[in-house]
Amino acid sequence: MSEIKDPRKTFGEALVEVGEKYENLIAISADSSGGSGMTPFKERFPERHLEFGIMEQGVIGFASGLATTGKIPFVVAIAPFVTARPFEMFRNDLGYMRQNVKVVGRCAGISYSDLGPTHQSLEDIALIRTIPGVTVLNPGDPIEIKKIVHAAAGLTGPCYIKIGKEKMPVIFSEDYPFELGKGVLVRNGKEVTIIGTGTVFSKAHAAAETLARDGVDVRLIDIHTLKPFDSEMVLKAAKETEHIITVEEHYLAGGLGSLVAETLARYGVCAKVKMIGIDDQFASNGPYEELLGLYGLLPDQIVKTVKEFLG
Repeated sequence: MSEIKDPRKTFGEALVEVGEKYENLIAISADSSGGSGMTPFKERFPERHLEFGIMEQGVIGFASGLATTGKIPFVVAIAPFVTARPFEMFRNDLGYMRQNVKVVGRCAGISYSDLGPTHQSLEDIALIRTIPGVTVLNPGDPIEIKKIVHAAAGLTGPCYIKIGKEKMPVIFSEDYPFELGKGVLVRNGKEVTIIGTGTVFSKAHAAAETLARDGVDVRLIDIHTLKPFDSEMVLKAAKETEHIITVEEHYLAGGLGSLVAETLARYGVCAKVKMIGIDDQFASNGPYEELLGLYGLLPDQIVKTVKEFLG
């Protein structure tokens, strides 16, 4: 069985690593530093850690101001409270002003499961990818979390990084070739393509393994960067397999599935597309794995959906 790691702890470790590398990096939280995995950074660099109260709109503006002085602010808090709540500030203070601020939405998707729709974040990709110039990142395993934090710290411009709450299996090796804006071809196949992103990429990965054992020639792609989007890899998969399944912990509207459909339409490529995610409804609350099952996001459910899709 794969090693399992806490995404918030992994993020916290990566933040310390980039803090060692960039002396101008500042870590900012909105009343949730410990829950965001930032305690190690606070202990290592107490003078570069700022804890605000529950005032995310003000935090975004303050971080924008710090960026004008040459700092690299990492703003970290619960995902809907750094995307939906301060959207105007994200759009104007960071996007329009092109400020070098990295916003990290933790406990994203439905991983804040017990607290229900107010704390779940199923629209964050749809919201933030509309802001010109913002890089949108959604790591699929703990290795990618670290690589993305390092890459974001070295990238000039605003970023949004989406991470979950539940422990994640390690899928990739430390030395796998990571590049911002480029998808990862995890498994090649010519019958159907599964494209996964973020917290549920491990579910797509497990489903692909089962399908391969069952004789389905499946291609598996990990999309860790949703903006800029790797259109080239997706178009190639569409042409060669003609069947695409997208798997995401997000609303069907505006997320990975929408990006794939938009890309095919823009370039005039025909393929059958099936999207697995949360439809037009507020998600329920309860144990995380049970919620994933409610929306068809568990590996055996993905396997069944793929087989039915292929007929």
